[in-house]
Amino acid sequence: MIPNDFKDSLTAALPIMVGYVFLGVPCGILAQQVGLDALQAFILSMVFYSGAGQFMIPNMWLAASPLTAIIASVTLVNSRQMLYSASLSRFCEGCSKRLSFLFAATVTDESFGVNLAKFDQGSWDVKRATMVNLLSELTWAVSNVIGVLLGSLLNLPTALASFAMTSIFLCLLFSQRATSSNIAAAVVAVLGVFVCKCVGLSGPAIFVGACAGIAAGIVTAWLKGVRA
Repeated sequence: MIPNDFKDSLTAALPIMVGYVFLGVPCGILAQQVGLDALQAFILSMVFYSGAGQFMIPNMWLAASPLTAIIASVTLVNSRQMLYSASLSRFCEGCSKRLSFLFAATVTDESFGVNLAKFDQGSWDVKRATMVNLLSELTWAVSNVIGVLLGSLLNLPTALASFAMTSIFLCLLFSQRATSSNIAAAVVAVLGVFVCKCVGLSGPAIFVGACAGIAAGIVTAWLKGVRA
């Protein structure tokens, strides 16, 4: 008989799991394009577990970006996970350190939103929230494996799979509030990448654009505060 805690977690995680299938398969196809096999893709997905990061690595590698630019760009994009974990830490009082660590290490954009809503309802706990994270992670890893297998069997266009990463960042962008600082950050980041591409700096373009966008957002927020 399935425990009620698991049923609750599965019900909460199901929309995430369905979405991860459609994102994980093209990510696996890209991983196969850069030489990863099914086992390597599974291990990477379980250990690294970053949708945006796992899309960025093969895309930047296929674009001949230097290793330092790939590491810096992925690190910058994934730094937001620390904010998610910090925001959820208040719910971990009374939990063991191992459970708290596992919970924090497996949070993503989607599971953060689902679990936070459940916590706010007052009928949720870290154990069930962690199961939501792990069910989502396992689905992502298996979907990547399926993508690797499909990529090795079918001649699928890499550009089609690559667009999934663009879709992820568009979703992240348009899910933000339309504040002046967010708009400034987005516009300057796009311009930064465009300028780098124009002058032949394709490798660090994403990293430079991201840094420029962050700086623009910070400056805009500061100026707004000064004027207020």
